[in-house]
Amino acid sequence: MRKGRTPRMMALRKWHVRLGWLIGVPLILWTGSGLFMAAAPIERVRGAHLRAEAPALPPITPIAPMLEGRAADQLQLLTIGGKAVWVVTYQDGGRRRADPADGALLPAVGASEASAIARAARKGDGAIVSVTRSDAQHPPLDLRRERPAWAVQFADGARFYIDADTGELMAVRTRLWRWFDFLWGLHIMDLQTREDIDNPLLVVFAALAFGGMLVGSILMFRRRKARPRTEGKPRAKA
Repeated sequence: MRKGRTPRMMALRKWHVRLGWLIGVPLILWTGSGLFMAAAPIERVRGAHLRAEAPALPPITPIAPMLEGRAADQLQLLTIGGKAVWVVTYQDGGRRRADPADGALLPAVGASEASAIARAARKGDGAIVSVTRSDAQHPPLDLRRERPAWAVQFADGARFYIDADTGELMAVRTRLWRWFDFLWGLHIMDLQTREDIDNPLLVVFAALAFGGMLVGSILMFRRRKARPRTEGKPRAKA
């Protein structure tokens, strides 16, 4: 038997090949998705180039909002759709908006108002192609926030999510963001929620990949150690 061809080394080579076939596809997915996410400009992914700067609050003397007898956790005076609006967050998790001119609570945001808010929040022109509402129990996959929301979609594929209770801009999702999110799901092997970074499938394949690299390192070390040394031939005398 040739040096370095012991039964133990032959078994290690077989396991190395088997692990290579098993983890080959995940390694390609990890490398390809990681390369895309590293190369994609994160500000463009987040749609920062589409967000208009929020105008300054107009000079007003706001009147405290009516709280309906509920305990408030936070009060914010914001500019939404070019107007000053109170945003009230209650201790029970509910949220409402109120008019700072008289403190009266305002109704929930409708489709036409959500469209107007999205237009004001977007930089540049863009045609709106659809406006759809989702409830807190079934948020869209690309929003992943348990809030009632309006999805205002523009012709370029960008979606502006408007809070249906307060009118706040919750998120901007572009086509690039959706590709980024899909590849992130592949990267962590969780296409359902795209948030579980310690799911069993990822842990198992990561362990197999580590085992394959460890076996490969052992084989490389043993092969270099078993390689015969070649002595240089003496030079011929002139």
